Amino acid sequence: MKEYSRKEQLSFDDILLVPQVSDIKSRKDVSLSTTLGAGLELSIPIIAAPMDTVCEEGMALAMSKQGGLGIIHRYMPIDNQVEKIEIARQGKGIVGGSVGATGTFLSDAERLVDAGATLVLVDVANGHSQHAINAVSDLRGHFGEFIHIMAGNVANWDGFARLTDAGANSIRVGIGGGSACTTRVVSGHGVPTLASIMDIRERVGYEDAPALIADGGIRNSGDAAKALAAGAHAVMVGRLLAGTTESPGEVLEGYKVFRGMASREAQEAGRGAVSGVEGVSTRVPFVGSVDSIINDFKNGLRSALSYTGVDNLIDFQLDSMYNKVSSNSLQETKPHAKE
Repeated sequence: MKEYSRKEQLSFDDILLVPQVSDIKSRKDVSLSTTLGAGLELSIPIIAAPMDTVCEEGMALAMSKQGGLGIIHRYMPIDNQVEKIEIARQGKGIVGGSVGATGTFLSDAERLVDAGATLVLVDVANGHSQHAINAVSDLRGHFGEFIHIMAGNVANWDGFARLTDAGANSIRVGIGGGSACTTRVVSGHGVPTLASIMDIRERVGYEDAPALIADGGIRNSGDAAKALAAGAHAVMVGRLLAGTTESPGEVLEGYKVFRGMASREAQEAGRGAVSGVEGVSTRVPFVGSVDSIINDFKNGLRSALSYTGVDNLIDFQLDSMYNKVSSNSLQETKPHAKE
């Protein structure tokens, strides 16, 4: 077995960002806008994950109104996904659609674009696979520069570079770190999401390549701030949004279902068969409107930028500093006041 790198592979809990001299008088003076390439601009760097318990038309529309983006999952007949995209577009929102990397993905992408999808995501668990790379290349060849293509997930520079060469405008980075994902347990494969971002940023600049979407392991706005400081253009979240009014599913006894798309339950619901389980199904507390969650998230990110002394995400990536911290810092970091 070969060693990929002798560098220590850091996760979000392994670092804290360092406060710096700041002229920021108010969090309101901080911009969270980001550009994902191919003319796709967001007012906030937050994307709702394409999961069947996270994002359909209600979530996509709510995210768009907040300045972010929702990508409708592909685990439904294409007619249904087209209908949900059309509904979201009628609300004047931007919305993403998703396809697989085999079968009818090309004709499915055509229908999504015709319905008004702002981007098409090639949604696969392993973006290092050749069929994922080929799918991105085929889509780019078919559509030219007409559409924004998002792809992934990948865990290192090699995967990022291959999808870049294939024509992706933005790339999801992170394997095995999702809150409902068991890939690292089942397969023994994965890289901490923060380490994946750092690996890529050591080789290519923030504005010199496709946009980097940090996807996996982000539990709060502090984790998101670390991902953005490390060089992500946006973060993708699932569990944080699953308990809201706008996520698919009913509220039962104060909870909503949340599950990974490689879970047994999601596979049975989406395609009626199970090919390999790399996710779990659980439930999360119902928390009401997604607007409240996103507003708190935005305030946390604005606070993060103000502590670094910058008012935009580009400078945040350039000027941020971090320290590695001990495992004991986790206890100090958490609130420890007792009721």
